[in-house]
Formats: sequence, C-alpha cells, structure tokens
Amino acid sequence: MITDSIGNYLTSIRNAIMANHKTVTVPSSNIKKEITKVLLDQGFILNYRLNADSSFEKIQIALKYNSVTNISAIKGIKRISTPGLRKYCSAQDLPRVLNGLGIAIVSTSKGIMTDKKARKLNIGGEVVCYVY
Repeated sequence: MITDSIGNYLTSIRNAIMANHKTVTVPSSNIKKEITKVLLDQGFILNYRLNADSSFEKIQIALKYNSVTNISAIKGIKRISTPGLRKYCSAQDLPRVLNGLGIAIVSTSKGIMTDKKARKLNIGGEVVCYVY
C-alpha cells in the first residue's frame, strides 16, 4: 500500500533525471496534476499530458534538459511535508529556496502554488516540496 503518493511521484521524477530519461509516467491525482502545472509554469519541465488508456489515469511528463550539456533543468527535488510530519508555514515564514533561485511548492487554501505567489497573496500553507 502506498502511503506517500506525492513522495513516490517526486522520486519517480528524480530517478528519471538520474537515468537521463526524456519522459516519465506516473499515476495521476489532482494534487500531482497541480504540482506538474507549477513545474511547467516555472520552466522545470518541457510539457506533460494525461493518458487515460487503462483503467486509471496517468501523467506523462517530458523532462527538460540543456541541449548542449545534457544537464537537467531540475537539479534537485525534495519532499518536505510528509504524512508523518506535516510542515506548515505562515506567509511571512515561507522558505526561500537557494535565495530565490529555486521554488517551494505550497498547498494553500487557494490551491497549489509557488512560495513567491503565496507570499504575494499573503497566504501560508503546507510546504509540499522544494525544487531547484
């Protein structure tokens, strides 16, 4: 039984990057779709699409690499709030990842967004992960 589906999602992306795969396919859920949208908006992935060919929906993510050096746009992706230990922050206490070079993905009452957008809207929430 899977207890941390978001952790498995992030680990699948991390493993695909370490293996230099161009795409990765993961089981879909609403929160994974929203995290994938944030990664696309911030330029960490090329594209994604939803595949409903089997009994359950999957997300196919096209990873982004530098064409010359073949280095991934995602240097690191780390789970922060786990099912066993949730991490919540107010708008003033939201973390800055690598002094603003990375992003923290935050689950707020207004949806999934980056730490910068949450700070701008002055709302806090659960810090899901760091991406840099």
